[in-house]
Amino acid sequence: MKPKQSKFPVTRVKKPEPSKDSSDWIIWAAWADRITFEEIRKVTGLKESQVIAHMRKSLKPTSFRCWRKRASGQSLKHQKLFRQRRLES
Repeated sequence: MKPKQSKFPVTRVKKPEPSKDSSDWIIWAAWADRITFEEIRKVTGLKESQVIAHMRKSLKPTSFRCWRKRASGQSLKHQKLFRQRRLES
C-alpha cells in the first residue's frame, strides 16, 4: 500500500539552509551575499573577527582566500556601507 500523498507539492531545494544552531549555518550565512555580519551576530553572537576565524578554521586554505577576497570587497557584508552606497546611487 502506498503512503498517502499530500495535496501540496513538495519543493525540493538543491542546498537547503542549515539549521541556525549548527556551525554550518555560520559558513552558509558568511557565503551568502545578502546576509551581513551584523545579522550573523544577531543570530549567533559572533563578531566579524570571530566569523573570519571560524571560516579560516572550517574551510580549506584556497576556499578561505576566495571567500575573504569576496567578502572584503563587498559593501553588502556591512549594513552601514550598504546603506551609504544605496544613498549615493
